[in-house]
Amino acid sequence: MELVVLIVGAGPAGLATAACLSQRSIPYLIVEREDCSASLWRYRTYDRVKLHLSKEFSCLPYMPHEEDTPTYIPKAEFLKYLDCYREHFGIKPRYCTSVVSAAYDEGAGRWVVAARDTVEGTEIRYAARFLVVATGENGAGRIPEIQGLESFCGEAIHSSTYKSGRSYAGRRVLVVGAGNSGMEIAYDLANHGADTSIVVRSPVHIMPKELIRLGMTFVQYMPVTIVDLFLVKLADFIFGDLSNYGIVRPGVGPLQLKSKTGRSSVIDVGTAGLIKKGVVKVFKRISKITGNKVQFECGKDCEFDAIVFATGYKSSANLWLKADDKGMVNSDGRPNTCRPNIWKGENGLYFSGFRRMGLAGICMDAYNIANEIVSVY
Repeated sequence: MELVVLIVGAGPAGLATAACLSQRSIPYLIVEREDCSASLWRYRTYDRVKLHLSKEFSCLPYMPHEEDTPTYIPKAEFLKYLDCYREHFGIKPRYCTSVVSAAYDEGAGRWVVAARDTVEGTEIRYAARFLVVATGENGAGRIPEIQGLESFCGEAIHSSTYKSGRSYAGRRVLVVGAGNSGMEIAYDLANHGADTSIVVRSPVHIMPKELIRLGMTFVQYMPVTIVDLFLVKLADFIFGDLSNYGIVRPGVGPLQLKSKTGRSSVIDVGTAGLIKKGVVKVFKRISKITGNKVQFECGKDCEFDAIVFATGYKSSANLWLKADDKGMVNSDGRPNTCRPNIWKGENGLYFSGFRRMGLAGICMDAYNIANEIVSVY
């Protein structure tokens, strides 16, 4: 099948790119391996999740949120927004279509893509002038290699399969990873009566959500270094010195850190208070696991009934994108292109949703990709 643009992935990045192409009258086809759009949000997020940024920073191109939308949007409300977005722009993904391989044919000047209809079991071949990888960074859960993990007798899961702390009441649970997911899961577990501990592996900024909202507004008018200094001073006033509880701030301010590395601040949902009260215990890195006993680098060891790995994701694009000879993607499936052009590959290859800047980054990618394609189409 001959195509102008093939978009792989019908999450927010794919939908945003499709909408931007549609606004410029560029024909496209969007394929999705799951049976719905935004499958990560539908199937692999915990029940209490909300968008961590306020609604003015959390919309897709050409469709702001309604006035009565909550400032911090719950999962169900955000899914409703994505469904309305898809319908508004007439986006019709081809679901249950899993890309097997994609390689550039120099002679034809096309991306030759082999896909499989997972319902019918048939193979489909596409030839596209432009290929947009919009599968995002959250293709598969990442669990670190830990000595003795295979001997753990309890339940060990990735945060992508965690839904609620209800079933963990009275159990000893260790959360590994202190990003937004890890901290919020620890809070949820503790509130449901679990004996909760968390592994904080590296320095992290903990911020109230309104403080981040304020910072993102101020940075449009003031130097980021000044805004960061303000944010850190105010957060220290609110939370006190968390280093006494095993949580150390990075040397770089929260907004600069996000801009340079993509690492987000932790938006506090109440976990910091539970840590200070001793309800949630903090440990450093794990050195090894023996049965139910977990030994930490600090020398302490404790027994646990369950471990939740909130240790992030990796993209699966490197498994099917045959562009490795040009070094376009690394072993984690992320584009090797440096910022700010992380969205642009070679030979009509583009990446949407890989800059680690959430929905704002997705919007930037979608606009850039559509504008570039329309300029050469």
